[in-house]
This record gives sequence, structure tokens and C-alpha cells, in this order.
Amino acid sequence: MEKPEYKTLRLILGDQLNAAHSWFHAKEQSTLYLIAELHQEATYTKHHVQKICAFFAAMNAFADALRTAGFQVCHLTLDDTKNDPSLPDLLIRLIKEHRIESFEFQRPDEYRLLTQLRSLQLPDNVICYEADTEHFLLPFDEISQQFATGQHVLMEHFYRMMRKRFTILMDGDKPEGGKWNYDKENRQKLSKTDLSEIPEPLIFTNPVGDILKRLETHQIPHFGQATESLLWPVTRNQARQLLDYFCQHQLIHFGQFQDAMTCQSAHQWSLYHSRLSFALNAKMLHPMQVIQAALNRYDEARGDITLAQVEGFIRQILGWREYVRGIYWANMPDYGTLNTRSAERELPDFFWTGETGMACLKAAIQQSLKYAYAHHIQRLMVTGNFCLLTEMHPDQVDAWYLGIYIDAIEWVEMPNTRGMSQFADDGIIATKPYAASGNYINKMSDYCQSCRYDVKQKTGDDACPLNSLYWRFMDKHQRTLAVHPRIGMIYRSWDNQTDAARQAVLDRAEYCLTHLDQL
Repeated sequence: MEKPEYKTLRLILGDQLNAAHSWFHAKEQSTLYLIAELHQEATYTKHHVQKICAFFAAMNAFADALRTAGFQVCHLTLDDTKNDPSLPDLLIRLIKEHRIESFEFQRPDEYRLLTQLRSLQLPDNVICYEADTEHFLLPFDEISQQFATGQHVLMEHFYRMMRKRFTILMDGDKPEGGKWNYDKENRQKLSKTDLSEIPEPLIFTNPVGDILKRLETHQIPHFGQATESLLWPVTRNQARQLLDYFCQHQLIHFGQFQDAMTCQSAHQWSLYHSRLSFALNAKMLHPMQVIQAALNRYDEARGDITLAQVEGFIRQILGWREYVRGIYWANMPDYGTLNTRSAERELPDFFWTGETGMACLKAAIQQSLKYAYAHHIQRLMVTGNFCLLTEMHPDQVDAWYLGIYIDAIEWVEMPNTRGMSQFADDGIIATKPYAASGNYINKMSDYCQSCRYDVKQKTGDDACPLNSLYWRFMDKHQRTLAVHPRIGMIYRSWDNQTDAARQAVLDRAEYCLTHLDQL
């Protein structure tokens, strides 16, 4: 049987599952769409097993959907690409095999892949085209206009610009309700009554047993809890179901409890969070589709959903998500090397087990290992805060966050981790380090109630390690931090203590640093 003849090869990466892309507005039988499981992508960092399964399952479903719609698709598994050391090797093989005349790709969202594709050495007479992904709200060509390399851009200013640009929650040229954000209203802790009202999360039952077998056959390194039935959405239809479920059942309290944490609910891992980030980052959903769904539900609810809830959610999509993408592209490739505090420690072993006496870290890490997911405060103020205070090397922290979370793609993970969480970029993103003692954890969660450490103590064997580590961090960086108006006043209580009292706290911190794996 003769192979069909193709003129064009179009590459679709695992995070480019956008069915609304203009590529699919017309069918050309001479165009072959390539979707491939690659050893390169499965191993460039050590991933959570559910993350690999989710991307591979979503890619397979997208390939099936394209075939059903009448497109010519080449879907390759790890079995098919085992002899292709890299993406360029695979592309060159297929281009020669099918006598391709033109190769097209959508611009990758990772610098690593963009560099690889733009430096691709194609056979003579093969033309190469680069297309936009048609996903983000800020056009790629405008990033340099909004973000200058090495310069801090205030997210709030960017967010307001985007609100005005797309007329989202606006009353003329003023914000709806008179305020741009309601952050101060959205920092509530869950009460006992609140715990009983947390909605059950919508989960799916996507079979991934075949993928797990391929990972084993090809000895793909991974970590985290493997499940043959994946709960994450892997089709556009499932992603829409999850979006609808969020709008109907969780948006009503999203803003109010978006920073809250608990270990006393069967739904402690999901709470009121949408868990749409994987579907968004894989491009099964468009950001404006998500925003509009939330706005529609807000309008339908007729006051049952407050402005604070919907604004808090939209700020994450329209503001923060687009903002970190801008930071990433404006500062790469140097951003991936920044370590302005010269942090050098290696992550303790319990980051791969969750076996620690610190209840907050145990909850956040074990949840991450079980679900490949944790919400933004768990990432920033629990694991991230611990890594900041203990001076973990940002390369180590980057690799852990990039690997463990199902939604982690470098463009969104790196600015959040190296910048926002670890302050390793010296303020390109954050105006101050997000450092906190155990008091913050106690304020926003019930973790401390079941912890072996005493959150109210700074010294002694039973003292919460975060307390002494926090003051050591603040003491070490006092010269640079004290000038910050939001931080300077914190030093008054530290400076008012006796030398002996301060030294006792610092000694406790040094003990914790020396015995990290035993905490």
C-alpha cells in the first residue's frame, strides 16, 4: 500500500492543544499534523507521573479528535520515537520520509524549545514557517513594550491596563465597584462551619494504564503517586465541564478563601479553586473563554456571587498569568540563571516523601505528591517560604516545582518560583521577599493545631522551625530589607530584644539548618 503524499508537516506540541487555532479552519489532505510523545520532553526534568500521563493522554485525545474531524494526523508514542534522540531528529526523519516541502510550527512557550526549533537545520528546499499559538491575551510582539529586561514591572499596573484593554469589570474608564482589586477582603481562614460546606471536587476517570506501561518500558524517570485512572481533564469537553462546575459551585467563595488552607476536610486539596491551570496551559481552554464564563455566572447569580469573588479569580487569569509570561520572555535566557542571594543548599529528602514533623510542609508536599497539585498559597507561602528561609538553590527549587505540578511549564513556573517565591531575581517580580514565620501559617490554616512544633515558640526543641528561620533571614538581610517601608517596622521588635534573646533565636535557626532532614 502506497504511503499518502504530504506537502506540509505541522507540529503540535503537548501544550498546544488548541482546537480553535486557525490551522484547523480548513482541511488540506496534503497537510500532516504531528503529535508525538518524546523521550526528550519526558526526561528534560524529572516529572510527576500524573503530569506525564495527563499530557500524553491529552495529546492522544487531541489526535483522535483531529482524525474524527477529517484531518491527517501522525500520532507517535514513546514506542515510535524511541530511536529519535531529540525533537529535531524526529522532524528531520519525518520530513525526509514523507518528502515534505514545508514545515510549520506554533511558537513554543518555552525558550528551550523555541531555540531548538528556530535553529532547526532543514533539508534543502524545505520552507519553514512559524505561527502564533493564538492563545494569550497580550500579543507576543507587545511583550517588549510592556516589559523591559531586568526591570521591575508592577503587576497591578499591568493588570489595570489589561482590564481597560478588554473592558473587563469596567464602568466606563473606572473599575466596576470603584476599586481595582479586593485582595484585602479575600484573605479569610476557613471556620469549622466553612469546612462542612466545601464542595466536592469534580474529577474524571481517564484510563492511563497504557501510558504507565510505556513509561516503565522506556524507563522514564518520574515520581509522585501513579494512578491508572487520571482525575484531570484531558479533553476540551472535560475542561469545559470543569470550568462550568467551578462557576456553578466554587466561584461563589473563590476570592474569600483563595488563600486559606486546611488539613481537616476530605476536600482540603481542592477547596474553592478551579484547578483549570492544566487545561489552560495545555490550551484546551482559552483564557478569555474562562474569564467570560466567570463573568456570565457573576451576572446570572444576581448578587449571590460578590464582585470580590469574581475579581479575585479574573485577576489570576487576566493579570497574573499574562504578567508572568511577559516577565519570562522579557528576561530569558538569563532569568534561568539568577541567584542574587547566592542560595546554595539542596532540597531535603522529605520534599520527595512529605515525611516531616512540620504539619504545613507535610500537608502541602504529600498533597502535591498525591495529586500533582497544590494551590498558589501552598506553593508560595509553605514550600516556597521554607525554601526561601533555608536558602535552597533556585535551580533545585525550580526543578522541583517544574517537575511536581501538573500545570508547570517553564514560562509560568520559573517566574513564580525563582522570582515571586525565592526572590532570586532581586525584585524583577516582587517588591519584597515573601518571607513569613509560623504566624502566617497559623493565621491562614489549621495546620499548626496538629503539628509537633509549637507555633508560638521561637527557641527550644519544640519551637516551630519557621520562626527562627524567619528571623535569621530577616537579620541576615536587614541592610537591604529595612529600607522597604512595608518591612522596616518589623525590625523594631527584633532590635528591641536583648543580644542574648536574638542569639538564642539564631542558634535555633542554625540547628534547624544543620538538621533539615530531621525536622
